[in-house]
Amino acid sequence: MEQRQQQARRSEGRRNGVVQVVDGSEIRALVEDKDAFAKFVDTKFRQLDADGDGRLSVRELQPAVADIGAAIGLPARGSSPQADHIYSEVLNEFTHGKQDSVSKSEFQRVLSDILLGMAAGLKRDPIVILRINGEDLNEFVESPRYETEAVAISSQMEFGNASLRQCLLAALRQLTVDHGMPPASDSWVIENVIEPALQELGADHLDQPVSQEVFFQEFKKLLGIITRKLQEHPVIVAHTENTFDGSGIRRLLSNKFELDKLLDSVWRDVPKEHKEKTSKEYLRVALDRMADAACLPPYGAVDQVDAVVNEAFKMAKADDGKTVDEAEFKKLLTEILGAVMLQLDGNPISVSTNTVVHEPMSTSSSLLSPSPLSPMVSSPSE
Repeated sequence: MEQRQQQARRSEGRRNGVVQVVDGSEIRALVEDKDAFAKFVDTKFRQLDADGDGRLSVRELQPAVADIGAAIGLPARGSSPQADHIYSEVLNEFTHGKQDSVSKSEFQRVLSDILLGMAAGLKRDPIVILRINGEDLNEFVESPRYETEAVAISSQMEFGNASLRQCLLAALRQLTVDHGMPPASDSWVIENVIEPALQELGADHLDQPVSQEVFFQEFKKLLGIITRKLQEHPVIVAHTENTFDGSGIRRLLSNKFELDKLLDSVWRDVPKEHKEKTSKEYLRVALDRMADAACLPPYGAVDQVDAVVNEAFKMAKADDGKTVDEAEFKKLLTEILGAVMLQLDGNPISVSTNTVVHEPMSTSSSLLSPSPLSPMVSSPSE
């Protein structure tokens, strides 16, 4: 927790304006205010209940499931089997995998649990909303470290083969919000900041092979133009910094009472077969439900962590589809957590995500509108 607070303070220390720190407190306050939350649920339920029958069908729940997935950092539905699996599990939280529709009280109960989980995650990993206004970028270009970093960036270029445009775009992608640059891979930034700056640069040899000397000259000019454009039209960026080092898993495994309670909870929720056995395929579902308590991201949200989890499953032979009883299921989950902890302890994974916020979400289909978690965003850049 202290590490997350330090990261937030570092972000606030940038000269870019900090518009807001989203730490989950507003979501928790909403859920804990019974009258306000009841009104919130009533409004959202009416928006989702297209046929007005007083129940939400699986189809009517889909916008809510999509918004929840986006809020916890999942890629869009259909982008990967892993993400689709989590979306299905969120839907199952509402329907219990059996019902074809849910009542308002059921919707409220499950939504409360999900929002409180999201609030806990944001308290641990706050989102800092930054106003990228050109000041940091100008300071970087004028600082002694600019020349050193420009040389390091240019060392990755293939001068003589790549055009000036290609080299400039590749160089911009090496800069981050710490330099005062919004994510250069974002389509909105490309269309509204980078392309107009390239046009203004006016180099008649943008599409010709370039020397290192010319690249240095044009790159500094380009950054000057981008700085001015950001001063005229600042870009709002949602910034997060997360480090997964296994410490959360260690705390969970060292607290036998909490671990046993959590294992009992996930075991109750997995489908059972003959003689109270279940397939190992549900281990991933169970692990994902333990992710928040173990300070892990949802499976499918961070590729590097997914690779560690996959390796732990392989070591535990947990992907063979065989059935196991309760004791073996819990034993395998504990072993998998231990293997992931050891990997992350030896090789922590740090992920910085910068997402351009274009405008507030105003459509009635947004479950979380007007919550601070529901901006219209592009894909995050890591």
